[in-house]
Amino acid sequence: MAIINVVKYDGDDKTFAWKFPSENLRLGTQLVVKTSQYAFFVKSGKILDGFKEGTYTLKSGNLPILHKIIDIPFGNKSPFQAEVWFLNMISKLDHKWGTPTPIQLEDPKYNIVVPTRAFGQFGMSIKDPKKFLQTFVGNMRDFSTEKVVEYFKGKIISSVTSAIGEKLVLDGISILQLPLFLNDLSIYCKDKIKDVFEEYGIELENFYIISINVPESDPSIIKLKSTKDLAAKAKIAGKDLYQMDRSFDVMEKAAENEGSLGNIAGAGIGLGVGLGIGNQMGNLTKNMDFNQKRDAQPPPLFNKTIQYHVVINDQQSGPYSIEQIKLLIKKGMISKESLVWKEGMADWGNIKEQEELDILFNTTVPPPVPKK
Repeated sequence: MAIINVVKYDGDDKTFAWKFPSENLRLGTQLVVKTSQYAFFVKSGKILDGFKEGTYTLKSGNLPILHKIIDIPFGNKSPFQAEVWFLNMISKLDHKWGTPTPIQLEDPKYNIVVPTRAFGQFGMSIKDPKKFLQTFVGNMRDFSTEKVVEYFKGKIISSVTSAIGEKLVLDGISILQLPLFLNDLSIYCKDKIKDVFEEYGIELENFYIISINVPESDPSIIKLKSTKDLAAKAKIAGKDLYQMDRSFDVMEKAAENEGSLGNIAGAGIGLGVGLGIGNQMGNLTKNMDFNQKRDAQPPPLFNKTIQYHVVINDQQSGPYSIEQIKLLIKKGMISKESLVWKEGMADWGNIKEQEELDILFNTTVPPPVPKK
């Protein structure tokens, strides 16, 4: 096989790593490393001498590690064998990702699991060429960006699923509100995913969630929207007025079905509902009187508007309300030993030291069922 005089790679924007097609080299050969490239000599799977951009005449002096391993003779044209790998250091910013199947997310406000699909784009570049070559390339002839994207696809989906779920709980965001928080979610997910890329010598330069889609016809979405509407209606009208409104709905349906049920049955239903409404009106009057008296009572022991900062995974998070703290406890993200701070505290303290938070961990468990 002919001895090579020039070793170079013209390159393109779709390849991360490329191996020169010949291993028959000699001292005196020209090595050309172009802008945004890095070259390594590899022998028996070991990464040896590396070269940044520039033109080099190969000598035993600039191949010290390789020379030590294979004892290259000192003749001006001494032949030797070694692989030459070129790595492309340019940034590639237009890689698409998406969930091939829906991911299951639980809505933290209404505790309904919804199948959700997410799509986005990310950019990356080789940050540590030696680590990339050691951990990624192996015995492959070349390594295209498509292969890298395919390799990381599963890791991206797994990390995005976990990160979105955490963000929903931490911020108390409903799945129906996700499209409003795409920028915040993108930043949060990038921080969670970048360490995975760095393990392979790759820098995640940007990461975007472009869209989050939910199937409008899915029963879970229909149920979630219905639950949200009912909760909003009850909050606006008040519990008693809302129950009375629901009773009127029942009366209307009973009246519509009166002909098919029979006059007696229909009258019975109407009477029962009517009595129910009468009771609700009486209760509403009592509640209004009670509310007037209650206004004169002292305020509740704990102020639900207090905001708390909590240390989660060695990082400060928050602020959170008591209701959000309950969600974090339910998800197992904080414990009694977690550090917490609120306005007025001189320093951080354990959650268990805050009476209003410590009681959130105290749940009453029924005794075992007696055996007969």
